[in-house]
Amino acid sequence: MNKFVKLLTVSLGLTASAAYADYPERPINMVIPYGAGGATDISARTIAEPLGNAVGRPLVMANVTGAGGATGSVAVQNAKADGYTMLFARVGSHSVNPAMKATLPYTLDDFRFVTVYEINPAACAVAPDSGINSMDDLVAKVAEGGVTYSSSGVGSFLHIAAVMVLDSFGVENPLEQATHIPQKGGGAAATAVLNGTATFLCTNSSSIASFVANGQLKPLMVTTAEPVVGFDAPTANELGKPELNQLVGWTGIAGPAGLPDDVAAKWGDWMAEATKDAAFLEKMTSRGSVIELMDPESANEFIRGQYNKFRSLVDRLGMRIEG
Repeated sequence: MNKFVKLLTVSLGLTASAAYADYPERPINMVIPYGAGGATDISARTIAEPLGNAVGRPLVMANVTGAGGATGSVAVQNAKADGYTMLFARVGSHSVNPAMKATLPYTLDDFRFVTVYEINPAACAVAPDSGINSMDDLVAKVAEGGVTYSSSGVGSFLHIAAVMVLDSFGVENPLEQATHIPQKGGGAAATAVLNGTATFLCTNSSSIASFVANGQLKPLMVTTAEPVVGFDAPTANELGKPELNQLVGWTGIAGPAGLPDDVAAKWGDWMAEATKDAAFLEKMTSRGSVIELMDPESANEFIRGQYNKFRSLVDRLGMRIEG
């Protein structure tokens, strides 16, 4: 590299850095790729106030829905990588969809994650009168035949969760051994177990916490290393299945792939401040969420690790779907 090129390169680098020194200079658009009232929307709007205070600029929250989170994700994928259009990414949009869908219009390489801040432990549960009192009981029932599981739809987190759990517990050909009964949403999936339409489900613990508390559902396992408050059930680690620790829901924030280092670093600082807010913590933990802040490097490592786990399972069992 000659002296002129070297000086030009250094100059351009300094100019790019200076360009973001005053970021943000205007409101930031925050895309929520799922509908109002869902887990992602609740998480995003709960952190909006403390995060906005940390940023020092208005956050313009917008639900851009459709295609299981893909429509909003593509909107951010195609946005200018200047930090003014960011995405509330979710396990479904950025771990499950890339692993399950053959024609998804984006990959993980199209985004730069600046944080994961919320973890949603998963739990498997049955009806109390099912006669199933443990994971061993469930696996034995599967071997006998006639076991069904509900989910929020084909290719959803709940779908892959049930299959992954059965596979981990040694059920051969889980797609054939247990029958999948997809429903329209997580609430309907829980109701299917409540009314006996399905034998079991594996879902975010927060979505069935009230049913467990009321004795309407019996938890068999939580996928975390540590016990989950309100769930009198063994952990995956206690059952000798630590690989299931990756089977959790999560919410994070991402920008387009070319997001500058300076911008990503500022988001890390803002989130560190926002997630300490007492009101935010109280609201989220009361819903069963675990607030676990990851920096940009840790967030990318976590998401790619989960995606690789899901993709390996999907490829091995032939679960890829079109669309």
